[in-house]
Amino acid sequence: MSAPALHPVESTAAPAPVPPAGVPKAEKGKKDAKAASGSPLELSPPPDYFEHRIKMFDRLKAEYDEFLKNQPRQEISVTLPDGAVKTGTSWQTSPMDIAKEISKGLADRVVIAKVDGELWDLERPLEGSCKLELLDFEHPEGKKVFWHSSAHVLGEAAEKHYGCHLCLGPPTDEGFFYEMAIQDRPVVPADYPNLETLSNGAMKEKQKFERLVMSKEDLLEMFAYNKYKKHFIETKVPDGTSTTVYRCGPMIDLCIGPHIPHTGRIKAFMVTKSSASYWLNDANNDSLQRIYGISFPDTKQLKEYKNFLAEAAKRDHRKIGKEQELFFWHDLSPGSTFFLPHGTRIYNKLVELMKQEYHNRGYSEVVSPNMYNSKLWEQSGHWQHYKDDMFVLDVDKEKFALKPMNCPGHCLIFDARDRSYKELPIRMAEFGVIHRNEASGALSGLTRVRRFVQDDTHIFCMPSQIESEMENLFDFLENIYGLFGFTFKL
Repeated sequence: MSAPALHPVESTAAPAPVPPAGVPKAEKGKKDAKAASGSPLELSPPPDYFEHRIKMFDRLKAEYDEFLKNQPRQEISVTLPDGAVKTGTSWQTSPMDIAKEISKGLADRVVIAKVDGELWDLERPLEGSCKLELLDFEHPEGKKVFWHSSAHVLGEAAEKHYGCHLCLGPPTDEGFFYEMAIQDRPVVPADYPNLETLSNGAMKEKQKFERLVMSKEDLLEMFAYNKYKKHFIETKVPDGTSTTVYRCGPMIDLCIGPHIPHTGRIKAFMVTKSSASYWLNDANNDSLQRIYGISFPDTKQLKEYKNFLAEAAKRDHRKIGKEQELFFWHDLSPGSTFFLPHGTRIYNKLVELMKQEYHNRGYSEVVSPNMYNSKLWEQSGHWQHYKDDMFVLDVDKEKFALKPMNCPGHCLIFDARDRSYKELPIRMAEFGVIHRNEASGALSGLTRVRRFVQDDTHIFCMPSQIESEMENLFDFLENIYGLFGFTFKL
């Protein structure tokens, strides 16, 4: 029997994976976790750098605690946002002490403090009279700190599981990630249960986030094993100065903080995805791996987030595009969309709408080349700052590149002949084919591609016309966005 024919419009892009509903248990059996990924839950013995870091930290922390004990104690005033004033003692009273004095509920809910406008650890003693704000998870800065601390928990889990060398782990708008170098092993979804198990274990232990100021010399000694951390120390910390590290459990990381009081504040934790990356975003550097996650101070919030993901997956444009035969992608042209007849009809209708709007608003449509000599890109500055993200070709013993944007081409059109101020403003519009050499791991449906058409405009005008042209542009934007129910914010 012959093999069944492949569906002619089957897409190679899979819909975004949807995690099962419900909240993971705080602990899973080691046997179950090992079975999921085929690897042990954590390395035994642990990486050598654990002991090295902890010994240094304990010694220097004892010296810092002695310094703290010898600081003069004076009465201070702490002013709250509502004008209320609390009294405390310098180098002794912490923001958490003030929170507890106000109410237990507030102390349990608060994530981070702000002292005279500066984010401040809740357990860090106040050094003098100040203005104090107490921020919870719902505050944007509180959420950012919460997710930054969660990245450290993920980093701890990754070190235990992979024995990796961590690079950086910032919060994002949708959670956090940690980037790391792992020897001879890719991160796969089957690893996620292991990482979550180890993270949940750290959360149950309520590991304190301990802050310590260290000199550049001590930092270089502590992180001598990790060339990525050494790079940050050598390039970001001036000679003769210091910066901070934070510890939670065995994980000690170069970090300016601040952080939540302890890992137990994190009640729900999930690894969401992973991807490849390059050190310092440079394809000439080491290949790294990036693991993403999200966390919440309440298990109910994670359940709601998973339900949101499930609903979003139903509306994933990649899924809809396949089901309705609108468009697809193929491995033989990664990051380039194939529009099928149904999708092309929609595409053309959108182009017709924009062309009519251009006509109504006094724009002139142009068509510019797709490829230019590198001399143009050097003049525009793209070659110096964007070359690695361009498709470069050798033509007639010279360097050319496919255009990643239309701007220089429109400048050449404007410069093609002498212009009179009476012609201004000149409003150029183009549906230009653009190519950008995006990293393969960053490609995602229609939202991150290598080949696309940019509905682009450039306005050449006199300084006296700038204000009115900007007003017209925002009116244009508001009109088009309004048709589709979109909003924008400046």
